[in-house]
Amino acid sequence: MNSLRLLGLSSTAALAVLLSGCATAKASEVSSRQRPSRAEEGIASYYAASLEGRSTASGEPYRGARATCAHRTHRFGTMLRITDLKSGRSVVCRVNDRGPFVKGRVVDLSASLARELGIVEQGLAKVRVEVL
Repeated sequence: MNSLRLLGLSSTAALAVLLSGCATAKASEVSSRQRPSRAEEGIASYYAASLEGRSTASGEPYRGARATCAHRTHRFGTMLRITDLKSGRSVVCRVNDRGPFVKGRVVDLSASLARELGIVEQGLAKVRVEVL
């Protein structure tokens, strides 16, 4: 019984030594490897006027006059800078909805943001999305 207990302790000690060796990486090295890129490029679209007042995924009603957007993965409340790659214009908005779910599109903007970026006429724009 004592030899089994001793074996158990030595195994535990060996495991502790092995695991402590894994913990020697600098926190900055680990976080930079695990952190995904904070910027992405793709196509932006904007909400149709018919969606005014409808509930978003966060539970807020959609308001075209507010600086809000839909993104597939960023948490609700995340602030994003959206830059039109053609004109260089940019806006800041808050994620309060999910989408767009169309291939190549990365963000749906409120109507007021689309006007600010000058994309209302064409409906779509190539943009860069950055987390603030």
